Amino acid sequence: MRLHNQVAIVTGAASGIGRACALRFAEEGARVVVADINGSELDATVGLIRAAGGEAVAVCSDISKEEDARRISQAAVDSFGGLDILVNNAADFTTFSVEDASMENWQRVLGINVIGTAMVAKYAIAHIKARGGGSIVNVASTSGVLAQHNFATYNSSKGAILTMTRCMALDLAPANIRVNSVSPGCVITTATEREWIRMGLTREEWTVSAAEEHMMKRVGEAHEVANAVLFFASSEASFITAANLMVDGGRSAW
Repeated sequence: MRLHNQVAIVTGAASGIGRACALRFAEEGARVVVADINGSELDATVGLIRAAGGEAVAVCSDISKEEDARRISQAAVDSFGGLDILVNNAADFTTFSVEDASMENWQRVLGINVIGTAMVAKYAIAHIKARGGGSIVNVASTSGVLAQHNFATYNSSKGAILTMTRCMALDLAPANIRVNSVSPGCVITTATEREWIRMGLTREEWTVSAAEEHMMKRVGEAHEVANAVLFFASSEASFITAANLMVDGGRSAW
């Protein structure tokens, strides 16, 4: 087991990529703290992990609130005695052009995707240092490097995650903490479901359209992103930090 006896936090774990990461980590032996604003679905994630023989606890939280961000890491210490791995996956999928975005739109997407991510990391770092080091994986997006119509708010936040990842990696290398990011392409999640509904498309119509943007002519699945996150979290990536792995079926290179 690649994460045997390690303790991990996964934010945004009520569904989609976050849930897939939590389940994958538990399969590999980690004890997992799952966090999300959606308490009922978060409890379902814990139930899935426990049903498979794993260990997990839930922290219903809004990472845009500093005290909630702090509570997540404290739960890892209180429940499992420490912290080795942090996966910053929680995000808001607010999509507007600069012309159309309001101050509230910007404050929401930056408050969750950038500041919230930073706050969760801030309170996790001391606990990871106490274990002699570990790994932080930030979930970015191909949207952080691509231009997309009416996506200025979301894309700006994910571009910030890429830069934050490199800065964190530099600051934390002396503490033996590796910091990397993964950038998914189009993946079927609850967030993308809201997007195709907003566009007036069916799931099949959106999937066919989105597939055309990828070299591999299909969209991704949450477990495929989770496998990449697992790699960065594990000792198999022991000499990798400040890296970004595109998990996008070739979308960003085409």
